[in-house]
Amino acid sequence: MSRLWVTGYRGYELGIFDNKDKKKEVIDYVLKQEIITAIESGVDWIITGGQMGIEQWTIQAANELKEEYPGEFRTAMILPFKEFGSNWNEVNQAMYNQTKLMADFTAEVSNLPYQSPKQLKNYQEFMISHTDSALLVYDLDNPGKTQYDYNRIKEFADKHPYPLKMISFDDLQNSADEYFESLNNGFQDE
Repeated sequence: MSRLWVTGYRGYELGIFDNKDKKKEVIDYVLKQEIITAIESGVDWIITGGQMGIEQWTIQAANELKEEYPGEFRTAMILPFKEFGSNWNEVNQAMYNQTKLMADFTAEVSNLPYQSPKQLKNYQEFMISHTDSALLVYDLDNPGKTQYDYNRIKEFADKHPYPLKMISFDDLQNSADEYFESLNNGFQDE
């Protein structure tokens, strides 16, 4: 069994506030390509959290690939604490609940509502100890909340075999060029 932890920027950190945003199209494309590569390399669990942005989009992208790769992988949404997302507005809670239903497995690391940053540290430890590698949509030159996960993963990977793949803003730009070129070529072929 091989398990991949996927995390990264929140939607607002990327300036994405609408699912119809072209930037989200590119990220969905990148996530699907990365998930396909992971599945074809033997990953059978895609594991992420429930944060708005990369984590929820990962579950959504993986869900779309299940027809193409039936029975080859499963998804898990692991949450740091009970009642995660309960302070979000109704629209975000609805999206979260819809995405959560797409996951094959969901669980909370702490069975208590948020009480302290210790729960977030415990979440990181759980994720590292229950995965074999990590994929971060994160650029070190553009800090965000994922910095905490990156720091912990890097610290762990320096002492243990734990592959970490990073997708930077340059990588996203290259993927955007590739994605929109493929769309334009599709229109020219018609």
